[in-house]
Amino acid sequence: MDFTTGDLKALFGAFAERMATERDRLCALDGVIGDADHGIAMEHGMKAAAEAAQAAEGTLQDIFNAAAKGFLNAVGASSGPLYATALLRAGKAAGPRASMPTGELRTIIAAMRDGIAQRGKAEPGQKTMLDAWGPAADAAVNGHNADAIAAAARRGTEATRDMIATVGRAARLGERSLGHPDPGSVSAAMLVEEICKAMKIA
Repeated sequence: MDFTTGDLKALFGAFAERMATERDRLCALDGVIGDADHGIAMEHGMKAAAEAAQAAEGTLQDIFNAAAKGFLNAVGASSGPLYATALLRAGKAAGPRASMPTGELRTIIAAMRDGIAQRGKAEPGQKTMLDAWGPAADAAVNGHNADAIAAAARRGTEATRDMIATVGRAARLGERSLGHPDPGSVSAAMLVEEICKAMKIA
């Protein structure tokens, strides 16, 4: 099965819907170790990305690029540049074509991880969104199925409970950040789940 530009626009719609649904939960998580605004940032960012994707014409890469710009314009906080870079990398991986084999969504997950790692200068184990994107990308690159990729992201998120934040706003808390999952990794696992659903549907 192929993943088309229409499917990609639908995926961004699913991202936006999921972030709107989970906004309050994400804000509550962020209230413990951050500024309590992560859910709002992700809701606004993905809404803007989805609207930009919907309005875009052209190739898979064109749609990803439009979504990246939309997200960045909507979110000035740290997640703005990170997800914009991730989406630009995803666009490069998807390429200037109208569709791609659905299995290649694995390369999109890996590309997003690479973009976030490059822009954020973070590594897995620092209690960031990379702790969800990293395991998901590793599972994807190793050819695992959609369920296993989503499970890897959730496990990565759960592991952040036992980490002390060393980068980002939560780093100010030091050991007080222990015992709480990183909100960025929680939202990242949700996005991975939506990509994995698209892998299974198409």
